[in-house]
Amino acid sequence: MGSFSDFHDFERAGWEKAAASYELGFGDVTIQSVGPILDAVGAGPGVRLLDVACGPGYVAAAAARRKSSVVGIDFSPAMVALASERNPGLEFIEGDAESLDFQECSFDAVVMNFGMLHLARPAAAISEALRVLRPGGRYAFTVWDVPERTAGFSIILQSVQMHGDMNVPLPSGPPFFAFSDPNECKRTLTEAGFVNVQTLQVPQVWRVESGDALLTAFRTGAVRTAALLNAQTPEALRKIRAEVISRAEKFRTGESIDLPMPAVLACGLRPVNPERENPNLKSQIRNPKLDGLTLP
Repeated sequence: MGSFSDFHDFERAGWEKAAASYELGFGDVTIQSVGPILDAVGAGPGVRLLDVACGPGYVAAAAARRKSSVVGIDFSPAMVALASERNPGLEFIEGDAESLDFQECSFDAVVMNFGMLHLARPAAAISEALRVLRPGGRYAFTVWDVPERTAGFSIILQSVQMHGDMNVPLPSGPPFFAFSDPNECKRTLTEAGFVNVQTLQVPQVWRVESGDALLTAFRTGAVRTAALLNAQTPEALRKIRAEVISRAEKFRTGESIDLPMPAVLACGLRPVNPERENPNLKSQIRNPKLDGLTLP
């Protein structure tokens, strides 16, 4: 069993290697959650927003286009450099989601797009998000839905299960799909102190050219799954590749392979000071785009 720091260091080192390849592999699909996550926190003029685990800066750039004041942080120097290069004029700094270097009540909104999966202590990151939000501020994060719904993951994982070894030695971390369960999202956010917690599924489609492109995306633009794949024997990897290609072709529509890759979006509100709380606050801050879309 590894420690929290072992997993933290494993993920950080992994993103240093994967930063350059991430956009080519996962960029086109993860960017599809940017609009919904910004809608969930009400990003717009006058909103000071923190983009945690900012990666190449997709969310930060979109928030800036909505006239929000934005800071992006990532624990990977390579990702910070990439985001800064892509988005001159925006502020990107190294930072740890589990220990944010900001004072309490510094932001109106905090977001994390697919970063929760890479944290050693996700509950600590959620508590930190609450701390740096002003009363009434909003928090939202996205994660992948379960493999049964995310075709890219099911293809890769089932192929490894059939032809490889799922028990290669990796640092112990939180379950990858823990927050794919809306109830776990609600429980963790509520325990941290958030109110008006809601979840929804964000439909997304990942278009890849081939099964080979899918396998390459996971081997070069991910961390845990990349480590799993790259630890396989050459013979097992050959069989895994053939299986991935075969399974991916079932999703081909013309020139591309279109893989359903929905996300789960969770959001909550930092409570307003009770002495000043407006009894009509809940109806005022509730995001109508989320109403009626809570997952079962």
